[in-house]
Formats: sequence, structure tokens, C-alpha cells
Amino acid sequence: MEDKTKPSSAKATADEEKKLNKKSVPPKKATDKKIDKRTETKLPKKENFDINIHDMLSAGVNFGHRTFRLHPKMQPYIEGIKSTAHIIDLNQTKEKLQQALEFIQKLSSEEKIILFVGTKIPIKSLVKNTAEECNMPYINERWLGGTFTNFKTILKRIELYKDVQNKQETGELKKYTKKERIKISKNLERMKIKFEGIKTLTRIPDALFVTDIKKDHLAIKEASMRGVKTIGICDTNTDPTLVDFPIPANDDAIASVRYILGKVKETILKSKTK
Repeated sequence: MEDKTKPSSAKATADEEKKLNKKSVPPKKATDKKIDKRTETKLPKKENFDINIHDMLSAGVNFGHRTFRLHPKMQPYIEGIKSTAHIIDLNQTKEKLQQALEFIQKLSSEEKIILFVGTKIPIKSLVKNTAEECNMPYINERWLGGTFTNFKTILKRIELYKDVQNKQETGELKKYTKKERIKISKNLERMKIKFEGIKTLTRIPDALFVTDIKKDHLAIKEASMRGVKTIGICDTNTDPTLVDFPIPANDDAIASVRYILGKVKETILKSKTK
């Protein structure tokens, strides 16, 4: 009998030791793997704006000015020279455009105002159409000095323009003589050129997008004075440090400006639908 009970007691002791060993080893947390996955999903993903270098080449985004017109601060964005003209590095254009679009996306998602400025004759209609489709203000004629730095006065002029425009539409101007109506109409046309694109403004915009920072340097200057963020197309003859978000690209070719404005428009419209 003793011989039979000894093995069973030894077996019981061994089983108890196994249980103790199992208890001493800390169990694996079932949530460890899930935490890692959650951490991975929290990592910010870079937005894909479908910026294609081949498309930029087709649009002539990479063609700069003649070599003697180079601004020293644009040197880092130059890839080479072709037929006495500088060639812009489109890899850097892609990177800078990506950054600009990310900023524009953030502004648009927060319902902030971006003022589009482009006063070159060939791109006036392009700037106007882009801004209107994005439901944003624009200036495609001469920049009015004091638009930002003397905004209260500009706002009064905008209100006057809207008032006269409303009177014309409702027929209130009929009470004036023919000579007076002609004079008012001419004045209204002048005001329309100046204020039509910004008549929806009630405050200083949150950002400024400029298609040529050299031609519209006054807009950049006033924006900087009022702390307004600036985004601008920078050709090889400009100083890219003047704007917060420079986009190295050809600012003369309509196709080049159209490509960049197209990306801006896509970004704004998509952010509004989210």
C-alpha cells in the first residue's frame, strides 16, 4: 500500500509546483498588441494631393527666368540651366507645394478666409474663377494700398460700393437725372474694378495667396505687417523668404499657374465636403 501512495503523492506535488510556476510568471497582456495598433493609427498620415512631376513638366512649371535675373535666395531651388534659363528642381516644388496645400487644407477645414491675389493680365480671369469657385475673395486688378494696413477705410468704401450697387439693382437711381445717373454709373464701374472681388470681406483675411510675389510685393508687405500668413508662387527672380509658404515655380506661364491654382482649388473644395 505504501508503494502505491508514494508515486501519487509525488505526482500531486509536481502538479502543485507547475501551478505555482504558472502563477509566478506574469501573464501576457492581451491588450499589448492592440495598443501597438492604436499607436500606429494615431501616427499622422501625409495627405496625398496627387502632385505629379510629369504633369508639372507638361505645364512648364520648371522653367525659370534668364540666368542673369536669378535672385540669390532662389539658388537652392535651381536644378540646372537650359538655353540660358534656369531650370527649377521639381522635386523641391513638389515638396513645397505639398506643405502649402497642407496649410491651405487646414485653413479651409477651419472655415478661414484666403485672399487670392493675381494682377497679371494673362491670369486675371484664372485667379477670379478659382477664387469664386472656392467661395473666396480675390484681387485681380491693382492692389489698393492700405487694404490690410488701413482696413477700416477700405471696409467703408466696400460698404459704399455695395449700397450704390443695391440702389442700381432695385431701381432707386431712377429718381436722379440722366446726367446724374451716368455719373453714378461711371463711378460704380470704377468701384467695381476695385472692390467686387473683396466685397464679401468683413475682416482681414487669415491668409494671402499670391501668384507673383514680385509684382504684388505690396500685398506681401502689408500682410507681413498685419501678421497674415502668406503663400506665393516664387519664380527664379524672386526672394522666397518673403513668404511663409513659397512654391518655387514658373509664375509667367498660364499653364503653370493653372496647375498650381488647380491643386489649391481641389484642396479647398475637398476639405469643405469632409
